[in-house]
Amino acid sequence: MTEQPAPENPEGDEPIKQRKNGLYPAVSDELAENMKSGWADTELRDLRPIPQAEETARRRAELSARFPGERLVIPAGNLKTRSNDTEYAFRASTEYVYLTGDQTQDGVLVLEPTADGHDATLYLLPRSNRENGEFWLDGMGELWVGRRYSLAEGERLYGLPCADVRELTAALAKATGPVRAVRGHDAGIEAALTDKVTAERDEELRIFISEQRLVKDAFEIAELQKAVDSTVRGFEDVVKVLDKAEATSERYIEGTFFLRARVEGNDIGYGSICAAGPHATTLHWVRNDGPVRAGELLLLDAGVETHTLYTADVTRTLPINGTYTELQRKIYDAVYEAQEAGIAAVRPGAKYRDFHDAAQRVLAEKLVEWGLVEGPVERVLELGLQRRWTLHGTGHMLGLDVHDCAVARTETYVDGVLEPGMVLTVEPGLYFQADDLTVPEEYRGIGVRIEDDILVTEDGNRNLSAGLPRTSSDVEAWMGRLKG
Repeated sequence: MTEQPAPENPEGDEPIKQRKNGLYPAVSDELAENMKSGWADTELRDLRPIPQAEETARRRAELSARFPGERLVIPAGNLKTRSNDTEYAFRASTEYVYLTGDQTQDGVLVLEPTADGHDATLYLLPRSNRENGEFWLDGMGELWVGRRYSLAEGERLYGLPCADVRELTAALAKATGPVRAVRGHDAGIEAALTDKVTAERDEELRIFISEQRLVKDAFEIAELQKAVDSTVRGFEDVVKVLDKAEATSERYIEGTFFLRARVEGNDIGYGSICAAGPHATTLHWVRNDGPVRAGELLLLDAGVETHTLYTADVTRTLPINGTYTELQRKIYDAVYEAQEAGIAAVRPGAKYRDFHDAAQRVLAEKLVEWGLVEGPVERVLELGLQRRWTLHGTGHMLGLDVHDCAVARTETYVDGVLEPGMVLTVEPGLYFQADDLTVPEEYRGIGVRIEDDILVTEDGNRNLSAGLPRTSSDVEAWMGRLKG
């Protein structure tokens, strides 16, 4: 990787001067003058609005109606340092993407109050300045990191006025009147608003946007289906290379799924859990550095993120050699039965907690039946004794974030009622830790989870991830076909 220059003046109109440290010789006047001209006009004049432009406009209108007379500031965020002078891949804040469709770093959406609502402006970095050498001497110039849209192009794409973000902090510092901002993404923006915002008021803004996302529109549902469909293909890819994974490690599985995510989408939606053998009992096993052995199970929990940043979240627990043992099948079938009960409870008007309760009841019944916990089942559920082996909740909302709508109020989410357009996971599991002396030895080290992405419809639900088999016999037949 070529080391980038460090300009002294990346924003102004004065020529940028490189540091003289032996690596970057001073730029001659002749070279600086030469680099100013001879470049073709690359302005894109035939851009069409992004597919979700109507939806983002509607979302901004809803936000405007909720906070009349207040300035609203929603930043995309900045690059984060990974080490020294390298950065993590940028991912714009969920709130910003939801309201604009844009994904570029340093962007900020500002809603300025007016007499009849708000005027929305999208503040972005413009094209790199060629007169002062910014585009080739600045480490974030377009020669180094690639072309970005001009402000005029941004207006055509996103359907709202665009302005230079480098002028925004000064303007915000001078602004008067009530202001709310989404915090945690842009320290410069927050510093400019230090004396104008309060944590409580800002949290109300963040909560409202989170609750806006509880019910998905048609565009979002289509994107989630696209994410799930790519995820199904990623799972198929993994099954086809299990022999190579056995010769290497869980990393082969992780890399195989990642390839599908990057080819068909933007990225993985979260760290893939490629947990073989006893690692399947660790809920968020993302080290993925363990062995893959025939006769054991692979718990694969992974999701492709689309180019618009909507993610799938699917789990299957697969027999590495293609066939479940008798005990593995018994545990798997119990989890499948629990998931079936949970999915059946997903419908409009049902309480959000219903699908969790339905799945937990089945698992508690199985644990009592197997003699692992003393009944009756009502006692087990009342005391939560099944949780030693079920561990986690049975699902969560899904969307731009894998755990979507995370700051919505309890009364509208966990204690709320399901509505058509909501998308959630149903993912019961049983996990018998390798060192759990309360269960027979043969159970120890077995972990099973089955997870699907469920859309609440007008008359019930639809399994978006039905393209992956779920019953133990169907899983075995599917794997047999893929492994050929």
